[in-house]
This record gives sequence, C-alpha cells and structure tokens, in this order.
Amino acid sequence: MKSCGVDILGMIITSHSLEETLKLGQRLAKHLRGGDLLGLSGELGAGKTVLIKGLATGLGIKRVVRSPSFNLMRVYKLPRPLHGIKTLAHLDCYRLTAPAEAVDIGLLDYLADKKTLTVIEWPEKIKKILPKNRTKTIRFEILSENVRRLTLL
Repeated sequence: MKSCGVDILGMIITSHSLEETLKLGQRLAKHLRGGDLLGLSGELGAGKTVLIKGLATGLGIKRVVRSPSFNLMRVYKLPRPLHGIKTLAHLDCYRLTAPAEAVDIGLLDYLADKKTLTVIEWPEKIKKILPKNRTKTIRFEILSENVRRLTLL
C-alpha cells in the first residue's frame, strides 16, 4: 500500500481510543485506491467497524456507517471520486457459514470493479475466494479496554 512514496505495509500502530482509531481510518483513506481490497481481522470489539467509519469519513462519505453484521454487506457511493474510488463496499463475514454466501450477495462484482474499494471484516472466513495478490490485511489485537494494536500486512 503506497501513496506519496510512503509504504505503510508492515507498520504497527497502537490506538489508545476510539477517536484515534477513527483518525487512523481517515489517514488510511489517503493510501487506498480504486480496486483495492482490505481485510480486517481481529476478535469482536477490536475496532474493525470503527476503523471503517473513519475510512468512510476520509473518503468523504457523509452517511452513517454501520456494521453490516446482519445485512452482510453495505455499499456507499462517494459524493465525488477520490483516488479512483467511486464506491465503498463493506462486507462483514462474521455470520457467514460458507464463502458461497459472499458470492451469492454479489461480492465478486465489487471485487472486479476497479472503482470500488472493498473492505471485509473477518476475511479469513472467505479466504478461498479472495484474490491473494490484491488482499491487504490489518490485524487488530485488543491489548486492554481502550488500547488496540493494528498491524498492517
């Protein structure tokens, strides 16, 4: 993941609050491009959706971003394209029992769209259908009640 000549892969970031995680998402938006696939791994309550809320804000999305846990996927149109991104597709695979369920709701269409940024919570549940060479991952670890370690892989 590069932007402005800065490689952020391999970075380890410690967030001490929800606000810091939101701001990290806003800054991360500058490094993502249309066609990127970002997987967020970590246990429940680790801050994955909070990061996506910040990412959406950084992309200029004004709508309230909610976890798609029960809908499986939410799609947001950017008010104006940014870094080749016109659409943010947010998928939460926590409740999936098989990768075919992600295919059934149209995930492959979003993955094939070079103007869509696709962000997937719990990507390990559908790893078999994700393009290996395009998947960037952020691993979330809970260190304490408010502190999280994020590793960008």
